[in-house]
Amino acid sequence: MGRRPRRSVFMPDQYVFPGGGVEPCDRWVRPATELKPAVAARLARACTPARARSLAAAAVRETFEEAGLALGLEVSGANGKVRPEWQAFHATGVAPALDRLDYIYRAVTPPGLPRRFNARFFLARAEDTVGTLGGNGELLDLGWVPVTEAMDLPIPYITAVVLEELEHMYDSPPDPDRDRPVPVCIRVGQDHIHGHE
Repeated sequence: MGRRPRRSVFMPDQYVFPGGGVEPCDRWVRPATELKPAVAARLARACTPARARSLAAAAVRETFEEAGLALGLEVSGANGKVRPEWQAFHATGVAPALDRLDYIYRAVTPPGLPRRFNARFFLARAEDTVGTLGGNGELLDLGWVPVTEAMDLPIPYITAVVLEELEHMYDSPPDPDRDRPVPVCIRVGQDHIHGHE
């Protein structure tokens, strides 16, 4: 996790996971491995398969940019043209390993807010990453934080909800099946509606 700078317009001084938006380049990146079919199916419940793959690629890219960690597998060289946004990632000698991701949560804010998100949260093993914590400065105080300690940090509501889900998943590992329900939180006004997709 890392802390957003005090001058950030969105969630200043809050500890969050690395993340961000999908860029056009994410659709075209050539990974070392594709999403597992069950994960791709869960993601594609609320979007197209191409968008599902782009969401996963964006999670890998944003984690590299903001935290300096590349979720990938070694490759002998980039396969085809590499877009500028992915060049530093490929320079590490790895290509994205999308099969190492699991889709675990979704959160949606309502229309009308100055900053909106329709976020998907992914889980991956630290052992599957290469690099050292660093990143581009978008997140400060980067570090590995135990869930119990993270709950005591200044974190957004949705981050606390996802951390609670992680604890639950650790205690009761979920079925890897494609039909596994994915928890979702939708904000309606000041209320948070919890359900599954």
